[in-house]
Amino acid sequence: MLGRSANGIFWLFRYLERAENTARLVDAGFRMALTRDSRDAREEWRSVVTTLGMQEDFEEACGTEYQGAQVFNFVLRDKGNPASVLAMIEAARTNARMVRTVITREVWEAVNESWMLLKEILGRTVNETRLGDVLDTIRRQSTQVRGAMEGTMLRNDIYNFARLGTFIERADNTARILDVKYYVLLPSLSPVGSSLDNVQWENVLRSVAGERAYRWLNAGQMDPKGIAEFLIHDERFPRSLAFCYGKLRSNLDYLARDYGTTMDAQTIQRECQDRLLATGIEAVIEQGLHEFIGDFLACNNRLAQQIQRDYRFID
Repeated sequence: MLGRSANGIFWLFRYLERAENTARLVDAGFRMALTRDSRDAREEWRSVVTTLGMQEDFEEACGTEYQGAQVFNFVLRDKGNPASVLAMIEAARTNARMVRTVITREVWEAVNESWMLLKEILGRTVNETRLGDVLDTIRRQSTQVRGAMEGTMLRNDIYNFARLGTFIERADNTARILDVKYYVLLPSLSPVGSSLDNVQWENVLRSVAGERAYRWLNAGQMDPKGIAEFLIHDERFPRSLAFCYGKLRSNLDYLARDYGTTMDAQTIQRECQDRLLATGIEAVIEQGLHEFIGDFLACNNRLAQQIQRDYRFID
């Protein structure tokens, strides 16, 4: 297929995944802020903005106070924020229009309906009373698009580029949440093991939709090292780094079969995956979680760029 079409599919699903991940992170931050005093609540909102990589833009637009309503309106709908959920949904719809001839009617309709609905509900200020419903709608619309793709798309190169965009973005998001929460939310060891500590780690899991799965596997025990291992290495959990890289491998292999040639992206993907799986959680902690995640993010970004070079994406 044309590089321009591959680029449109890849970024369509990256934007949708990013919008959903942003909504999950805001929801976790809101729940955490409700349990804390005003000063600590501001620090929780700062953590959300830092995780999303919006700290500089937010402080330039809104200052350094990090009030809840100010933060979630900036993240969700601020017209001056090019990384807001509203901007991402609009970008996803633009990409869907560009590749309209290579996606099914059901996928196009799901994307277009999501854009129309979210444009309406994010067109006015979001308050705390509406926030839960708004976040639920963002997650639900993303799920509907993904369901339309899984239920109607041929398993061809178009489908594989969509999956590559999804799992590149998902791996990046999980890694950033684990990194920033570990170091920003818990800057010292003093609260470890306390009820507050357990709530904080519960919200780390909630922000990646992993709370129920982790509790089921670990009898409800909240252990920071165990949570880190779960989000990095557990190939059963669909938002873990290991799961994402397993799917990236299979989709790149399918593309290599379809196009009759192995690309450099496959080599990079295998290097990243082999390093990920070969480094046990004890080695991760010894190396330093922050350093390990930094290396992973660099490799993930290198893979994304190589995919775009290999398949001649056009901006």
